[in-house]
Amino acid sequence: MQLKFEVESEALLGGFMPSRFCLAICVLVLILIQTSIAKTDNPAAVKELKRLEKVWNDAYVRADADALEQLCADDLVVTMTDMVVLNKRSSIAILRSGKVKFERYETSDLGTHVYDRAAVVTGRLQRTRSVQGREVNDEWRFTKVYIRRGGKWLVVAWHASTVAIKQ
Repeated sequence: MQLKFEVESEALLGGFMPSRFCLAICVLVLILIQTSIAKTDNPAAVKELKRLEKVWNDAYVRADADALEQLCADDLVVTMTDMVVLNKRSSIAILRSGKVKFERYETSDLGTHVYDRAAVVTGRLQRTRSVQGREVNDEWRFTKVYIRRGGKWLVVAWHASTVAIKQ
C-alpha cells in the first residue's frame, strides 16, 4: 500500500505528493539541520581555544582580573559545587577582592569540541588557593562553553564540580 498526501490546493503542489518524495525532503531537511550545527574539524580554533585556556589559568595565578574580564562574555554564567551561581561581575569581583589567592591553577585531560561559532572545552582542574590564610586544594572536572563574537572566542558558561573520590 502506497501512501499519498492530498493537498487542498492542487495549485500548490500539483495534486498528490508521493510519500517517498516527502520522505526524501524530510531527510534532506534533517541533514541540512544536522550539518549546520555539526562538530567541525578546525585545528586553528582548537589551537586558539587551548591558548585561551592557558591565558585563563595564568590570569587566576597572577590575579589578573583584567585578563579574565577580556575572556568572558558579559552574560557569563558560572556554576560550581557549593557556591551560588555567579555572573561575570561577581565572578571577577572575587578575584579583584584579593580574598582568594591562587598558587596553582592547572588543567589537564582537555577535550575541545568546536561547533561553527561555539565550542565546548572539558577537562580536569587542579588548584591550590589561600582563603583567609588557609590553604585549600581542589580537584575538579569542568565544562566551559565558548562562543565566537566579534571575531574572538568568549566564555559564556563555566561549570565545575569536585572529582569523585575513588574507593
